[in-house]
Amino acid sequence: MNRGEARCGPVLYVKCPIGTVGLADDGQGLSRVFLYQGGEAPPAGDGTPLTLRAAEELREYFSGERTAFTVPLSPRGTPFQLEVWQALRDIPYGRTRTYGEIAKAVGRPGAARAVGMANHDNPLLIFTPCHRVVGKNGSLTGFACGLEVKARLLELERLHGGGR
Repeated sequence: MNRGEARCGPVLYVKCPIGTVGLADDGQGLSRVFLYQGGEAPPAGDGTPLTLRAAEELREYFSGERTAFTVPLSPRGTPFQLEVWQALRDIPYGRTRTYGEIAKAVGRPGAARAVGMANHDNPLLIFTPCHRVVGKNGSLTGFACGLEVKARLLELERLHGGGR
């Protein structure tokens, strides 16, 4: 079982260039998106209308056809986490921000470490683009799915026309 998998409804598993991604909704919006870390991927399943739409948007994202997502999101978190996650969604495609810049954006300029923890707890991989947050000197730091995946996502966005 993956981090957060038990707290969501039925999961649709989708093969993506970074691995198998799990998508779940809570009836109001996409509630979990995670990289499956187990052995062989579970069967894809039927999915819900929302997870099927999210899977299509992911396919478009990975092919370079999509730079913004439209599926409704339903993250659960503290008020601070929700603010940080919204600030992450405000980072333009292909761009990066530092943890300090995100802390300033949410009105807590000294909270860069807390921003890092909120990133770590992000329940909506890719749809809430925590991969776009980098260290103060631009280095790739902290990513729950590993720095290799973070680098691949940033490179994909750079190749498809994003970038500072």
